[in-house]
Amino acid sequence: MWRNFTSSALTFLLVLMFCAGGMLLWAKNQYSAEGPLEQAICLRVEQGSTMGRVSTSLAEQGAISSGYLFRVGVNYSDKAADLKAGSFLIPAGASMEGIVDLVTGDGRSTCGSEIVYRIGVLRSEVQLRDLDPETNRFEEKFSFDPNADEVPAGFTEAAESGDLRYRVALAEGATSWQVIEALKAADFLTGEVTEVPAEGTLAPDSYELRKGASRGELVEEMTRRQTAILDEAWQNRADGLPLETKEEALILASIVEKETGVAEERKQVASVFVNRLKQGMRLQTDPTVIYGVTEGKGALGRGLRQSELRRETPWNTYVIDGLPVTPIANPGRAAIEAALNPDDTEYLFFVADGTGGHAFAKTLSEHNDNVAKWRKIEAERNASE
Repeated sequence: MWRNFTSSALTFLLVLMFCAGGMLLWAKNQYSAEGPLEQAICLRVEQGSTMGRVSTSLAEQGAISSGYLFRVGVNYSDKAADLKAGSFLIPAGASMEGIVDLVTGDGRSTCGSEIVYRIGVLRSEVQLRDLDPETNRFEEKFSFDPNADEVPAGFTEAAESGDLRYRVALAEGATSWQVIEALKAADFLTGEVTEVPAEGTLAPDSYELRKGASRGELVEEMTRRQTAILDEAWQNRADGLPLETKEEALILASIVEKETGVAEERKQVASVFVNRLKQGMRLQTDPTVIYGVTEGKGALGRGLRQSELRRETPWNTYVIDGLPVTPIANPGRAAIEAALNPDDTEYLFFVADGTGGHAFAKTLSEHNDNVAKWRKIEAERNASE
């Protein structure tokens, strides 16, 4: 009798274990399987929220099949404490596991409404835009120059109607003076920046912020990113460059940045200046002359005069040998990498080709032919205006 009882109990226990294992496997598969969401949504996670609240919101919006399984999976993966506040784009069919990864990742919001403060070379711009989850594209609602335009009617109301993200987008080629002046006008930032950072030391990038963020801390982050970019590029630089320090690399990168906006040309432009440095030729580049006139305090807004081309400044590469004394702008990652890994060419000259790019030449004769073509294009354009 006891033998039969023990055998039955053991069988029952094995059945329970088998069922438990099956349930666990089923739950795991459900957690990682494609979810029921038919159309992408924007999930808002408030500051101080919990995974319980997130699971309720997801279930109400039809993004998950079970709030309970979602919470169990979160606890099993030990990610509950990693929840980030923000607005997150949840794509159609996202699994519970995938959603957890999105809301516990780097915390960078990927949808919702945001005010973007763009710092450009010629002007600054404030944009209010929303991300459409269905198309995954931003739709601009307002746009204006904070220094020149009146605030558009309805902007303030729209900006205060909901929770917003703020972003500062710094364009390649802006000077440090331009950056600081623009940040002073950004009324969603706090604190003061009393000194203009050294030219070239701020990374052109997109910086997500919260309202009330510190100007000083933002500038420190810009500096940290640029230092990291330069360090990495210097570590991976080509052999035989006529550059002795990272500071010289940054100067050359800033010239490359100002000379072309065509991504495919950066390494060719860099090769011209590297070849000239190796041969002891003057760089003879207009952007350095312009910086000598303005010292980075705004755009020149007109053509260069012959007297300015002849005037000696620490930046005028028509009259000084080698590199200028400092960078002439804040170069982006691509320009820095181009300066430290230029194309292997014999080019010594380049001039505009009329398409937005440049025509490159190895000899002065070839260059003069290219210049003649460019002047003809200029004359035809002026005649048609």
